[in-house]
Amino acid sequence: MKTIRRNPTNNTFKVPSWTGLFLLLGLLGTGACAPLTVNEEKQMGRGVAQDVMEEMTLVEDPLVVAYVRDIGFKIVKAAGPQPFDYKFYVVENDVINAFALPAGWIFVHTETILKARNVSELSGVIGHEVGHVALRHIANNYRRQQSVGIAHQVGVLAAEVLVGGIGADAADIGGGLAGTAYLNTFSREAEEEADIFAVLTLPKAGYDPEGLVTFFEVMQAESSGSYTPEFLRSHPTSDERIKTTQRLVNRLPSRSGLLKSDGDKLIQVQDRIRKLEKRNK
Repeated sequence: MKTIRRNPTNNTFKVPSWTGLFLLLGLLGTGACAPLTVNEEKQMGRGVAQDVMEEMTLVEDPLVVAYVRDIGFKIVKAAGPQPFDYKFYVVENDVINAFALPAGWIFVHTETILKARNVSELSGVIGHEVGHVALRHIANNYRRQQSVGIAHQVGVLAAEVLVGGIGADAADIGGGLAGTAYLNTFSREAEEEADIFAVLTLPKAGYDPEGLVTFFEVMQAESSGSYTPEFLRSHPTSDERIKTTQRLVNRLPSRSGLLKSDGDKLIQVQDRIRKLEKRNK
């Protein structure tokens, strides 16, 4: 088993590359508060993904990667025609999280796979992230954030770079952009829309959507005192949201034959991840 681009001391994103920086600047100049076109979103996705993959540790193990991609592509196919070519990656990271980048780049942390108790829960997480892309929430975030000053913040970063050095504050701004701090901050309505998307799409892909609900419950149980799983910080989950999603699941005409468990496939993948992590310690 192999991984690539190992970065064991830093699980955050650093300053974006020149490519990513000027891509963002170029898009900012295309029109104040104008929504991203599909082509612009694809450009942004490629630039941001390049930065992410340089900073994170991607799992190359064929069994692990194929398992996640198989689930992801089944969900994308069930969702119907879209303008984006989705790409699924597994990140070696002991923080429970998953995130989407513009135009269909989706990353799942290994700890998320380990915490999933069945394929229904893992497919729920992936389906939710696909929903953010398919519903163009990331593009909408970009448009909304333009109106509250991202252009100014990126301009500050560009000025710092051009005068010959990036200070700590500017690095934080750039890292936040490259790490999707802005692009992956969704409103309550967007989170609910992604939940609805997952509940309606997962059955078409053959998965029981109740796993989305139970995974949220697992994450809430993980919270204690000042600790909140990263997944809940980036995907705020309330009791009411869980109840609402459960009601949507209960209204489905039938869940007969939908996968909740896929036998020992998930267990095998989890075992491979544990061996991989043990080897890399």
